[in-house]
Amino acid sequence: MKFLSLLCLCASLVCFNPPGLAQTGAIDGQWHSYGGDGAHSKYSPLDQINADNVQRLQVAWTWNSVDEQIRDANEAIRQRGSFRSYAYEVTPLMINGVLYTTTSLGQIAAIDPVTGATRWSFDPVLYLDGRPAVHGFMTRGLAYWSDGEEERLLYAGGRTYLLSIDPSTGRPDPNFGHGGRVDLKRGLGRTIDPALYAVSSPPVVAGDVVIVGSAMTEGTDYREAPPGHVRGFDVRTGEMRWIFHTIPQPGEFGYDSWPEDAWRYTGGANVWTHMSVDAELGMVYLPVGTTVPDYYGGHRRGDNLFANSLVALNAATGERVWHYQMVHHSVWDYDPPAAPNLIDIVVDGRPIKAVAQITKQGFTFVFDRVTGEPVWPIEERAVPASTVVGEVTAPTQPFPSKPPLFLANGATEDDLIDFTPALRQEALEIFSQYTAGPLYTPPAPGDNIIRPGWSGGANWWGAAFDPETQRLYVPSWAHFSTVNIQAPETPDSDLSIRPRVRDLAGPQGLPLFKPPYSQLVAFDMNAGDKLWHIPVGSGPADHPALQGLELGPMGNYEKLGGPLLTKTLLFIGQGFETNRLGVYDKDSGEELWWLQLPARFHAAPITYMAGGKQFIVFALGGGVGGEPEQLMALALP
Repeated sequence: MKFLSLLCLCASLVCFNPPGLAQTGAIDGQWHSYGGDGAHSKYSPLDQINADNVQRLQVAWTWNSVDEQIRDANEAIRQRGSFRSYAYEVTPLMINGVLYTTTSLGQIAAIDPVTGATRWSFDPVLYLDGRPAVHGFMTRGLAYWSDGEEERLLYAGGRTYLLSIDPSTGRPDPNFGHGGRVDLKRGLGRTIDPALYAVSSPPVVAGDVVIVGSAMTEGTDYREAPPGHVRGFDVRTGEMRWIFHTIPQPGEFGYDSWPEDAWRYTGGANVWTHMSVDAELGMVYLPVGTTVPDYYGGHRRGDNLFANSLVALNAATGERVWHYQMVHHSVWDYDPPAAPNLIDIVVDGRPIKAVAQITKQGFTFVFDRVTGEPVWPIEERAVPASTVVGEVTAPTQPFPSKPPLFLANGATEDDLIDFTPALRQEALEIFSQYTAGPLYTPPAPGDNIIRPGWSGGANWWGAAFDPETQRLYVPSWAHFSTVNIQAPETPDSDLSIRPRVRDLAGPQGLPLFKPPYSQLVAFDMNAGDKLWHIPVGSGPADHPALQGLELGPMGNYEKLGGPLLTKTLLFIGQGFETNRLGVYDKDSGEELWWLQLPARFHAAPITYMAGGKQFIVFALGGGVGGEPEQLMALALP
């Protein structure tokens, strides 16, 4: 169900100005924000590297994280796996001839973009407070602000602070907060346990406001979990300008979609992934996630606004302009996983300033980003009801009519592998031990299959949009989860219901469901149609049980990295195990070239011009396996 606020009346006045191609991607050969621009296009018009010469790319330099110096000097940090990152997931920035990055332990560094030499690094010593919540010592980057005279780098991390750094010196801004930092655990309206609260994605900047989301440990007792309220801070002083209550308080819109006192104790409904900003409209777009815990909501009956919603705010004031809830009362961990793409399209001859939100479920919800009206119809369809004690799920869920799915969802017998009759029979035997069904089948007491699972579908690196062709490119992988729901200890106890989430192998170690297991999809966003889709990777073709079968590429069952678009090419990394960078033709999806990488690639690349050359730069390594964390740069000879 969608609700529009009266603020739409004011915001809609801008509709009288015909939208041009305001979202142009990264400009001037630089990379100013995580997604290249506030719209998260992940697009650059650079074309020095093209289809004719991409096979000549070679490593120009590698940069070893300055964290390695800390680990070398500190035996406790070196030997304790808890000080290792989940993976090195940073996406650096390149601004005014300097490359800026963060490290897993929370350092900020400036790098020469041509040679990879460190110009300066600053260590705020955030790791001394202990391991951050969720994924531990993990970073995805920072934000940049300038008013034309002053400039600042904004970073959020550790347990848990917002830092302002002068990029010319690498030192904290003494006028920002207390000695250059703001304690994000304060000002949320509750006492926050730092072991449960973190920030996993960079802040965003809109005008002179820096906006910060949060991440938190999932599966925790809902009475202990922090609320996921989003806040805007003055970029010069660190003073909190506004707070948007993602779990509404008395008198606020959406309060009646929760139990009366839920705002006092319920946690989550947080923006753990990336946000997008339309500077022209002065709006920020929040992909708000699920409440805690993810798979049970007996204590939070109702639709639970603004959980699982795309929310548009006035970036200067934090006031809600519009929102759309994409999952009502979620019990599937279906957070919107990535930044919404702000796209300028033409539908049936009508220019539209639109926003496209990809999801774990394989849907792409598309709205007018000024008014919140769906660009194509969205149908509320009846879905099964929960059979878990105390749970009351929503009777309907929204299904967008366009664009089509970018991956299959739901778990039925028709979805099981059928490479051979024997494998099919074994798949049926495994499947029969679980409760499963079409999308939005609620978990039942016992073992359940949820497909897609908690990792999607789409994930945090998001989609890429070409503003010149109005095409959206979506990477995904066919992850699914198993969830065990235990019966309550007593009839009046709902908190003893504890989901256990794990993965499940299929017959002889093969995937349980049919391919493709990871793929790229290209959409024409003017028409809402799919242009092409291709598996990424050959998949389990070498498995002994599949020998002699002509199956073709199936895609690898592993996460992809983030996409990067240039004038003619699409770059994407492949997985924790495959460790390769693939380059694709944007028009056809044909793989033109690939490079084997020395370590895991689980980030989003960037491109820029420096010293007369176009560079492609991305993060590698990290994780409890102890792979060195590096940035790698590619360029033509």
